[in-house]
Amino acid sequence: MTHASEPSARARELVRSAYDLHVHVGPDVMTRRIDDITLAERFLELGLSGFALKSHYTSTAERAQVVERAVAGIDVVGTLTLNAAVGGLNPLAVEIAAREGARIVWLPTVDAVNEADARDRVYPEGVAKPLWASIQAELREQGIEAAPVAVIDRDGAPLPELLSVLAVIARHGLVLATGHLGRDEIFAVVEAAVDAGVRNVVVTHPEFPAQDLDERDQVELVDRGALLERCFTTPHTGKCTWERVYAGIRATGAEHNLLSTDLGQPANPPVEDGLALFVDRLLEDGFTDGEIRTMTVVNSRMLAGADA
Repeated sequence: MTHASEPSARARELVRSAYDLHVHVGPDVMTRRIDDITLAERFLELGLSGFALKSHYTSTAERAQVVERAVAGIDVVGTLTLNAAVGGLNPLAVEIAAREGARIVWLPTVDAVNEADARDRVYPEGVAKPLWASIQAELREQGIEAAPVAVIDRDGAPLPELLSVLAVIARHGLVLATGHLGRDEIFAVVEAAVDAGVRNVVVTHPEFPAQDLDERDQVELVDRGALLERCFTTPHTGKCTWERVYAGIRATGAEHNLLSTDLGQPANPPVEDGLALFVDRLLEDGFTDGEIRTMTVVNSRMLAGADA
């Protein structure tokens, strides 16, 4: 089936007032399709409430405040990703970001042990490696790449540094996302986070090749209190099938899923179209309007703290 490059009017309406809590836009260390202020203007025009600025290398908390000031009426969510550039599992970085208004903390992505072990991962034929892979390769060639950021020890127990980070996240009521951790790391983190009092734990793109969680794992993680984030780019770029996404949602229930885009790459669709394009695919597969609103609007607004 050929799919439209423009979202349907029905999909646009279903995502009205939603947040996209996973976007990669400029300014960034790599080329992006759009900058944050222009994206805010487009979200405002389309009736979307806001987005979370994700960087693999720096906090976006201060930047989020600037964009909100520049484009009144849009809520921009600041975030922090605990890669080596911010000191890895650095509770001070989390504390400062929280005081500056950050809402989401991702555990390691580009510097995850899981990614360091998979530098030569083979993606399906015709599927390009992520843009950040070239940045990591350049840093490695220059001799300034840091060691991978571990979150568990050899026995699978949470490291003290992780527990310190979780304590800060819990105290400030932040959202914890698992980033590019591997399966065993994810299970250990979810359990430790719940024990630490973290209220919202999100498993990042469970179908992505670096995670590759089967349905049984996804169901168990939901039972342990996690939400599952389905990112548009994962199936759109061929890193998994659409059918696998549909099956994962049905196995775990719409109430336990969040739709986001992970967009911003120059070769991919416009960021502001991503959620609606995702919805059109779900509508084709028989998902109801209510299920879609839960995954796009209800859950994104809850995580963004919009209705608190």
